[in-house]
Amino acid sequence: MSTDFQTARVALGARLRELRSEAGLNGKGVAEALGWQRSKVSRLETGKQTPTVSDLMEWSRAVGRPDAATELRGRLVGLESQYRSWRRQLAAGHRARQELAVTVTTSTRLIRGVEVSRIPGLFQTADYARHTFEANAEFRGIPRDIEAAVRARLRRQEALYEAGKFFRFVVWEAALYVLTCPREVMAAQLDRLAGLIGLDTVEISVLPLGAQLRRAPGHGFWIYDRRRVIVETINTEMWLDDEENVALYERAWDLMAEAAVRGPQARRLIGRARASLDSTEQLRPT
Repeated sequence: MSTDFQTARVALGARLRELRSEAGLNGKGVAEALGWQRSKVSRLETGKQTPTVSDLMEWSRAVGRPDAATELRGRLVGLESQYRSWRRQLAAGHRARQELAVTVTTSTRLIRGVEVSRIPGLFQTADYARHTFEANAEFRGIPRDIEAAVRARLRRQEALYEAGKFFRFVVWEAALYVLTCPREVMAAQLDRLAGLIGLDTVEISVLPLGAQLRRAPGHGFWIYDRRRVIVETINTEMWLDDEENVALYERAWDLMAEAAVRGPQARRLIGRARASLDSTEQLRPT
């Protein structure tokens, strides 16, 4: 069984347990309500058994949350494929995918990433994340569980302060100027990004627009340890865990990292983008 499949199954089990707890039921109570063996409830909640669609529908009714059925079904579909449709993953909103990200991050010691058009989610402020989720919900026409998604994203960021973990990111300079939120929100976001430089678990590199490159930053991707790469496209999220693909993306990351700057130089580029927000604001007509 692939690691990503099992990780997602554990996350689904945790969500079932959460729904059961919110209903004030223990494992025995939900088993009796469903006419199941207590052992089945335990296996589902601990990610040791894959539920069927019927199991999830019955569970949502037993805990008094029939509205959660679509979310649970979307999570189940997400277990099945290396190429995960955003339409299915986000059928009930952003929360489920953000909680899966928390689980994946918890089980990873080294995350390396490249972002070309946005600030990495691990470094986002609540306001920046909120605008990101709002825009994506509007674009995709999905439910707006924005605050739950923001809380999950911020909970994931707790890993930045855990000893033994390390986060190495290359951010293309252009991403520092992409405005998907109000200027004041972006200003605070850039302040946050600059403030993370120097944290002993974090390395933020900026790839300057004028840098000589051996590999252009075609799209963003994240590498989890040396076991998995996650790549986002407009309609699909790819989870690649074969050696060939992992090695290819590691090579791409190395080539972009070698052309990037870090430390004081990265902070200066971030500061320049931050200053541009103030000068642009002064030029706007009153």
